Amino acid sequence: PKVQPGDCLELLPTLTPQAVDLIVADPPYNLGKDYGNGSDSRDRNEYLDFSRQWLSVALQSLKPTGSIYVFMGFRYISHLYLLLEEEFSLKFNGWIAWHYTQGMGRKKGFSPRHDDILFFSKSDECTFNLDSVRVPQKYYRSRNNMRGANPGDVWEFSHVHYCQESRTSHPTQKPEGLLERMVLASSNPGDLVLDPFAGSGTTLRVCQQLGRRSLGFELNPEYVELIR
Repeated sequence: PKVQPGDCLELLPTLTPQAVDLIVADPPYNLGKDYGNGSDSRDRNEYLDFSRQWLSVALQSLKPTGSIYVFMGFRYISHLYLLLEEEFSLKFNGWIAWHYTQGMGRKKGFSPRHDDILFFSKSDECTFNLDSVRVPQKYYRSRNNMRGANPGDVWEFSHVHYCQESRTSHPTQKPEGLLERMVLASSNPGDLVLDPFAGSGTTLRVCQQLGRRSLGFELNPEYVELIR
């Protein structure tokens, strides 16, 4: 795994075109939170322009058979979907709901219990290793696949809680199992996986465990050291 410090808008254009097999991106959600670099408090138009910019250069690095998974908060998920499908002409493969058992409580409205992840590819020829991500069958069917079932588009993984040994100081750390499913399904051993917003480095750690090459960009120098 390799992590490069700096702004992804400056680092992405330095990549070899069509060299990356898989992009896993967890960009700032523009919720006004402070991640130590001021990158998550843009207004709507600014944020959409930022999304368009990083996607444009990131997708140039993606192979014709490559795929991209993007985490996004509810305020921008529909805008992001239209960007990927209409503006960048990618092939839609799935709108994944990451369901977690605990979240913030609310007294008005329903408490959020999921994050959204969009899964697109450049073509129908994208890598998809279903047998690597099958889950145990819940119900008996006369034609059960003995290797298990397709996990579907609702994924249940617990948050990385503060008491867990793997917990870092990053505020939006994702569980390794979540990233593992993406990497196993949409890349092969030896493939190159890119994370333009490396954060706590979970994607790079998962790739290290699964025998994939990986490259991460991270703006905050404290998180760069954390990843290393």
